[in-house]
Amino acid sequence: MASKEILTYPDSRLKTISEPVKEFNDILQAAIQDLEDTMQEGPGAVGIAAPQIGNFIRAVIVDVSSKKKIKHHGHLVLINPEIAEWEGLKTGREGCLSVPDYTGNVVRAEKVKLNAFNQFGESLSFEMEGFEARAVQHEMDHLDGLLFLDRLVSRKKDLFQRKVYK
Repeated sequence: MASKEILTYPDSRLKTISEPVKEFNDILQAAIQDLEDTMQEGPGAVGIAAPQIGNFIRAVIVDVSSKKKIKHHGHLVLINPEIAEWEGLKTGREGCLSVPDYTGNVVRAEKVKLNAFNQFGESLSFEMEGFEARAVQHEMDHLDGLLFLDRLVSRKKDLFQRKVYK
């Protein structure tokens, strides 16, 4: 397929709540390929959600395997992801392809139990922690029309101008 333009803040479409995927067909496979291509062409992101490229379906890709010494489940394509349980809270710095000029401190669950489907409709379950749990929560927020900006405790103290996007 092809790399797509990433919607950036303040584009109002980023507030759209995405629809659940009902059919695991060629249309979904093409949408996943567009996400893959867009993530690969962009700056070093660890995830992307379908709404970021204007496709309002509940689909995300998360891959934190490039980060050294963290627990992870590899390259994940997650369709209709849901957090079944969560534990603990921790503040951490986040960036976003849709907010390229800023990073911010956001409170997220430290551990999550996640249920989803892969792109072929097979059921998946994961227990995630740390950076991977944070990344998946961040991407899932996009499915509900939320950006990390919406989760900042204080825009004055927790939002930072990005010097260079890597």
